[in-house]
Amino acid sequence: MAQNWPGWASIPDMIVPIPLHIRRLRSRGFNQAQLLAHQLGAAVGIEVNDQVLRRERRTRPQVDLSPSERRKNVHQAFSAELGVVTGKRILLIDDVYTTGATLNSAAGTLLKAGADTVSAYCLARAVH
Repeated sequence: MAQNWPGWASIPDMIVPIPLHIRRLRSRGFNQAQLLAHQLGAAVGIEVNDQVLRRERRTRPQVDLSPSERRKNVHQAFSAELGVVTGKRILLIDDVYTTGATLNSAAGTLLKAGADTVSAYCLARAVH
């Protein structure tokens, strides 16, 4: 991801990985988006905040869901710490982009918390 770092029109102030619910994190043992975010942040010199965005409720794995089911599944699944992102340009990091439901839900949460802009950068894009 660092090798293909795009020429962002406006460099983000903060990198935020898509969080896992605490149960899924404990079961898996790691959050792949968090690992990617920290590596990218270190490579491009941008702060990573993996505490500002939280997954408040468990969601079903998205892999076998239709696009509309994915949107419903992650609707209001996130919360953000107020004040931390106010006026900031945020870059969300996730491992795979499929329909954008997770990223859209997380971005909406960050914008409601005061972020100026929210962009996304993913390692891979699923092809249907």
